[in-house]
Amino acid sequence: MAGFGSYLKKHTEALVKDVGIEPACGLTGKSKATLGRYYSDNPEHADRFMPIDAVVALEKSASFPHVTSALAELQGISLSHDDRRPNAERPGGVNSDVIALSQRFAMLMSEYQQSIEDGVITVNEAKRLLKETSMLQQVLIDMKLHLEEESG
Repeated sequence: MAGFGSYLKKHTEALVKDVGIEPACGLTGKSKATLGRYYSDNPEHADRFMPIDAVVALEKSASFPHVTSALAELQGISLSHDDRRPNAERPGGVNSDVIALSQRFAMLMSEYQQSIEDGVITVNEAKRLLKETSMLQQVLIDMKLHLEEESG
């Protein structure tokens, strides 16, 4: 677990910051100091992790399941998160998916070009690249669903 600790703590911090520290305190019933200890990289807090019930409470309010996706990655599991949750049937089909795929890939490449210009990808640039990658993945999932529908 030693190698995974800092990875999980980084994603725990992202989760708390996604929700906001004050709302996170309210949702979990934990103090700011306690939440901070869950993602602290101080050696004295190395073995302290957020309880799973607190993770669930926060991920319900977060824009992304940060800790759950980190746990899945550590186990070699792929998750699909779709925060769009449409009420109506998805329009279009494979043809519109191919167009969307090429557009998303172009946006990802554009973000990458901007990020790598100075030879260093900053944290904010990495976050934008991650968001574009996730959006590209969602288009692929939509395409897969359309192909499954069309194949019967």
